[in-house]
Amino acid sequence: MASVTFFSTTTDLWSSRTSEPYISLTVHFVNEEFELKSRCLQTSYFPADHTGENIALGLREALAAWDLCEERQVAITTDNGTNIVKAVELNQWTRIQCFGHRLHLAIENALKDNAQCINRATGICRKIVGHFSHSWKKRVALKEAQQELNLPEHAMVTDCSTRWGSTQKMIARVLEQQSALSKVLSTDRKVRHLLPSWQDLEVLESVNKALSPLQDFTDALSGESYVSISCVKPALHLLNTSVLAEDEADTELTKSLKTKILSYLNNKYEGTQDLLNFTTFLDPRFRTQ
Repeated sequence: MASVTFFSTTTDLWSSRTSEPYISLTVHFVNEEFELKSRCLQTSYFPADHTGENIALGLREALAAWDLCEERQVAITTDNGTNIVKAVELNQWTRIQCFGHRLHLAIENALKDNAQCINRATGICRKIVGHFSHSWKKRVALKEAQQELNLPEHAMVTDCSTRWGSTQKMIARVLEQQSALSKVLSTDRKVRHLLPSWQDLEVLESVNKALSPLQDFTDALSGESYVSISCVKPALHLLNTSVLAEDEADTELTKSLKTKILSYLNNKYEGTQDLLNFTTFLDPRFRTQ
């Protein structure tokens, strides 16, 4: 670390499986061979109240422990929690918002605006996943149905409320295995009610069509071995012009989700256009004539 001239950092607060609070700090820099490197400096127990003041002090102490000068920190990337945003402001550091977290919030807000029908359909998916997770006999029956119908022998996917991608994967798996699920569940009167109605399937297909193309953007902008901030502007351009552009074949729900996600992202990145322009222009991958 002594040879690092300029660097940026990423940080996050999280809880262990036993609900103990921690804070992590990772430093990113270019070495003398012009290679991008990342090093996790610390994952520290953080029992103090998660106020902006305490986080700000903890981050400054972490840099000082490694003899890293704050003035040489180009920027810090965080999620959009009010306490971490305040901490960065108190330290007077330049903050870059995490694209993955921002995309998650955009999708979460879009889904909330259509909550009634979506919550019912995703709730049925979760009940189906739970049913097959808790019965090995049902899993065997599902596998037999998959073989009979020439479907991929995939297990159900459990979703996590803090990761929109897991919900999309759960929905996609239910749609993929719809005929096998129907074959197994329809033979048992006790669980026949778990079968999605045609209205539920229409909602699930609409949500899946809007969200499934966004998985690639999360992966592309979450890399540690390459610069990712210069990808934000091209990504936003693609989202606006093709990926989330309305299609004539889209249902009203798909159109609504696409519009709300785009509106949220465009609004949140409006204030950082100069920074995004500079970084994209300087990246050889996006040079044009």
